[in-house]
Amino acid sequence: MVHQNKRSSGVLMHISSLPGNTGIGTLGKHAFSFIDKLSVAGQSYWQLLPICPTGYGDSPYQSFSTAAGNPYFIDFEELVSDGLLEKSDYESIDWGNDERRADYGILYQNRRSVFEKAVANFKEKTPADFDSFCKENENWLDDYALFMAVKDAHVGAPLSSWEDAFRFRDGRTISAFKAKHKDDIEYYRIVQYFFFKQWMKMKKYANSKGIKLIGDLPIYVSADSVDVWASPDNFALNGNLRPIEVAGCPPDGFSATGQLWGNPVYNWEHMKKTNFTWWKKRLDHSLLMFDVIRIDHFRGFESYYCIPADSKTAENGTWRPGPGMELFTKANLLDKPIIAEDLGFLTDGVRALLKGTGFPGMKILQFAFDTRDGNDYIPEHYTENSVAYTGTHDNDTIAGWTKSAPNADVKNAMAYFSLEDESALPKAMMKSAMKSVSATCILTMQDILLKGSDARMNTPSTQSGNWQWRATEEELEKADWAWLKDLTTESERLRK
Repeated sequence: MVHQNKRSSGVLMHISSLPGNTGIGTLGKHAFSFIDKLSVAGQSYWQLLPICPTGYGDSPYQSFSTAAGNPYFIDFEELVSDGLLEKSDYESIDWGNDERRADYGILYQNRRSVFEKAVANFKEKTPADFDSFCKENENWLDDYALFMAVKDAHVGAPLSSWEDAFRFRDGRTISAFKAKHKDDIEYYRIVQYFFFKQWMKMKKYANSKGIKLIGDLPIYVSADSVDVWASPDNFALNGNLRPIEVAGCPPDGFSATGQLWGNPVYNWEHMKKTNFTWWKKRLDHSLLMFDVIRIDHFRGFESYYCIPADSKTAENGTWRPGPGMELFTKANLLDKPIIAEDLGFLTDGVRALLKGTGFPGMKILQFAFDTRDGNDYIPEHYTENSVAYTGTHDNDTIAGWTKSAPNADVKNAMAYFSLEDESALPKAMMKSAMKSVSATCILTMQDILLKGSDARMNTPSTQSGNWQWRATEEELEKADWAWLKDLTTESERLRK
C-alpha cells in the first residue's frame, strides 16, 4: 500500500454486515463466498472495520481490547465441523427477526450459552496447538482473559466502578481471583482460540484468491478496556485510574458542540520514554491479522484535542502537541503498509507529518460537494499516493446522501456530473472515484447495492441504532458484480 506503484481497488464491508442465520455476519461460508465475489470482480482489497470485541454503544471503536477478536464473528457451523457443537445447540435460538439488522442485545443474551457448550466439548479433547496459541499470545491474552472474567464477576460494570483492589490490580486480590475463577478465565482464552483459528483460515483463503485485507486501527482505546487496566501509565489518568481528559473533536460546521468520544488520551511523555513500545506491539499484532492497516484519526499524532473528563460537550477542549514523526521513526512504522485517515481539521503540521511518513491519505468524494469546505476532495485535486473513497462507515450511502445532504450540496454534485436525475448519482460518483488518479479506490458495498440511508453503518455523535446493517444473501448474489468488474477494468485497476 505504501509507495504503491500499481492501480487497484476494493470494497468496504464489515464482517458483521455479511448474511447468515445466527444474528450477525461471521467468519464462515458467507465470508468465503464474499471473497470469491471480490476475486471474480477483479478486486484487490476487502476493507473491514475493527474486529475487536464491541463495547459501549455496540461500537467497534469502543472495545474492551485492542488485540482480542470479536466473539460474535465466530461461526457456529465451523464449530460443528470441529466437533464442538451440534446444529441443535443454536438453530432453535432466537437471533432476531430482521435479517437486515444485527440485534446486539439478542447476541449478548444468547451467544454465551452456545459458546459454553463449545468450550465444555473443547476441554474434553483439547487440541495440541491450544497451548502454543496461548504462549504465542500471552502478552495480551492473559490480561484480556483475566479482565473479562473480573468484569463478569462485576456483572459487566465498567473498570472505573470496580473496587480499588481490582482496579489497581492488587497482587493478593488478583491471585485469589485467579485461583477461584480459573475456569472463567480459561473460557475467554478458548473463545479467542476459536476466533483466531477461524480468522487465520479466512485470511489465508482471501490471500490465496488475491484479496488483501485492510484492517481499521482506532487511534484511541476505551476507558473500559484491558489496555487501560494493564498499562495505565500509557494514559492520562488521575490517581484513581480515571481519565483526566478525554478525546474528541471541536465544534465545526458539522457539529455545533463538537464530538465527545470519551476515550482517555495518551500519556505521550511516558510513551516516548519507552520508545513507543506499546504502539509497536499494537501495530505488529494488527499486521499479523491484516495485510494493510488504516489508522483512524491520523491527525491526532500531530496534535490532539483534549476535553476535561467531566465535560458534557466537546466545546471547551484544548489542542496539545502529539508525538509527530518521532512515533513513526522510533517504533519502526515508516515501512509498514499503512493508510492514514487524514480527515477532519487539517493544518500545515498535519500535512507535513503525512508527507514525512509517506503514507497515503484518504479522499472522500462526498465531501467534494459540501458548500462549506469541499475543494480538497474534488477528484482533480487528488494525488496518486492516496486512497479514494465515495464515503466511509461514518457517511451516509450515496443514495441516502442525495436525500439527507443540504440541497445546495446535491445540486453541486448534479452540476459536476452534468446529471438531471439524482438516481444516477451513485454510479456516477463511484465511477469518478474509480477513475481518479488515486492509486487505490475503495467502494462501499452499500453503494454498490445502491442502498439508501437504511443501510448507513454509523451516524457520528449518536449512541444507538449504529453498526447494525446487514446485506442479505439474495442482495449479494444479485449485486451487479459484472458492472464492478467492467468499471475496474476501465479504470485500469483490475487485479492481475
